[in-house]
Amino acid sequence: MNNEKKKTIIQRLLSGLVLFPIVAIIVVFGNALIMDITVSLIAMISICEYYKCFKNNKKANPSLWYMLICCLLIMFAHVVSVDALRAILISFVPISILILIGEVILTNGNKKIIDVAVTLLGVCYIPLMMLFLSVIRENFMYGKILIWYVFISAWGSDIFAYLIGKNFGKHQLTKLSKGKTTEGAIAGVLGAVIIALIYTAVINSISGIGISYFLVGIIVIILSIIGQIGDIGASSIKRYCGVKDFSELIPRTWWNA
Repeated sequence: MNNEKKKTIIQRLLSGLVLFPIVAIIVVFGNALIMDITVSLIAMISICEYYKCFKNNKKANPSLWYMLICCLLIMFAHVVSVDALRAILISFVPISILILIGEVILTNGNKKIIDVAVTLLGVCYIPLMMLFLSVIRENFMYGKILIWYVFISAWGSDIFAYLIGKNFGKHQLTKLSKGKTTEGAIAGVLGAVIIALIYTAVINSISGIGISYFLVGIIVIILSIIGQIGDIGASSIKRYCGVKDFSELIPRTWWNA
């Protein structure tokens, strides 16, 4: 293993060691308001990076104001009923399209349709998806336990896929990212499932809830695949904008180069 690979692995491990206790404290001990504020702030940081990726490379001029408002609204998720959230989610896309097309009209065409498309992708890809972290934690029975399957699926998949893909990967998974391999993708799914089953065994022994191992396996496989699809989506955005990576504010834990 060369020095560059060692450095990258160390960075990722240190990132995990720093982030894990912070996430654990917030998820386990934080109330709904703290959770929603945290998710909202992370979404805003992410959306700013997304915006700069397109704007700085002159690929599009997405509406930052609207994307930030969508991120900000996550702070109030805990005061909205489940029925109201369901109605919001159903109407979110058509309302967003209406608002963004309205901006095109009001700016006399200074905003383009490509800007509308990139903005809509941004709000669906980041704040809308991240909203489900708050929804799972606060609106599901044993939400504080179940939400860890989301983190396990993402982190476990990333770690195993990166380690196996970098060291043993031979077959490229997609042309959208040269660093992704089929071996890494499979290892990511299996690694996430293994960690999730260990977590389930611990939870069942401590709490006696009796979570189904089979059901956990199926769900984590799906979550891992979804996460890897999302990662490929991020790679396609970087490829389109001609950038190697998003911000290095936090050393990435993704398994792609």
